[in-house]
Amino acid sequence: MPTPVIVDVVRLASGRGKPGGALSGTHPTSMLVHVLRSIVERNDLDPALVDDVIAGCVMQAGEQAMNIGRAAVLGAGFPESVPATTIDRACGSSQQAVHFAAQGVAAGAYDVVIAAGVESMSRVPMGSSTMGKDTFGPEVHARYPEGLVHQGISAELVAQRWKLDRVTLDAYSAESHRRAAEATAAGLFDREIVPITVTDAEGNAVEHRVDETVRASTTAEGLGGLQPAFRTDEFAARFPDIEWQIHPGNSSPFTDGASAALIMSEEMASGLGLTPRARFASYAVTGDDPLLMLTAPIPATQKALARAGLGIDDIDAYEVNEAFAPVPLAWAHDLGADPARLNPWGGAIALGHALGSSGTRLLATLVNHLEATGGRYGIQTMCEANGMANATIIEKF
Repeated sequence: MPTPVIVDVVRLASGRGKPGGALSGTHPTSMLVHVLRSIVERNDLDPALVDDVIAGCVMQAGEQAMNIGRAAVLGAGFPESVPATTIDRACGSSQQAVHFAAQGVAAGAYDVVIAAGVESMSRVPMGSSTMGKDTFGPEVHARYPEGLVHQGISAELVAQRWKLDRVTLDAYSAESHRRAAEATAAGLFDREIVPITVTDAEGNAVEHRVDETVRASTTAEGLGGLQPAFRTDEFAARFPDIEWQIHPGNSSPFTDGASAALIMSEEMASGLGLTPRARFASYAVTGDDPLLMLTAPIPATQKALARAGLGIDDIDAYEVNEAFAPVPLAWAHDLGADPARLNPWGGAIALGHALGSSGTRLLATLVNHLEATGGRYGIQTMCEANGMANATIIEKF
């Protein structure tokens, strides 16, 4: 069987996912075009060799509808013979794209493939693809008669189940910003970020190359003054024991971004004179309680570790998506993980969570971190809507 390897991973610096954000004036297809062009150019790869482009995107509506992956391939100037598809596994969409790409190489269906992701939350807001419609249908409502809830309520339920108090959540969130700010100042993200020219509020062309969502001045004390975001009379009556601790500061911000990973067989990389940066040790995807929703990274990680024949102590860095602060904290508790190895350069609370792009964004940072620190194994995992999660273990070359 061919051995799939990661040759390179790139991303845009995050932009605030609202009007006025650094990337809000850039069409989402253009963001994806930029990372596709960047990854082939910096590896001197003939794009005609790409067998497929698999792009993750969650809100496939408006400017992100009609297979944005294919639109970006055409916009990037790739040969018309290069196909593309756009997939949605909620927040894990581009991580699933990586899995599909690696599995396709291992199966012999691909020699070279790009897994990518994009999301413009400023231009295509959350909920755009549903427009308030019931997406569950009568059978799901019959199975869960009390009703499933949105992720903010699930985060509250996870905090309650794992006995995570407001002080702990806010301290963790402030530390995410501190680590990300420190990594930024040290230039640790420079290898993964590809600069992009954007138009600022004054109409000037400027280079965007620093994550806009990181706030170095964030403190736990400052976060302590923020009000809970998800309490309503309806949910307070349904869940009377919730302490209501989740707010914008201990949640990931709306974010714009795009990212891409170049994956190919080890034999093809050798033939092209390219040096792989990492290989896949294992991958897993699983489902869990759709009410708690955010807990599936725990069983997904356990599944991936078992497949790789590894224990958590064998892993040098963990990238666990910080959709909300309770997610990595509950994960670390149940896995017995070392807090120092958890999102060591900060996580999505600071660096942002551009939905469809986050999977390949996490991969970029994980590969980069292992190389910078001499680590061998890294794992990435992220919670996904309706109680799912992907987990990926990589080994640095």
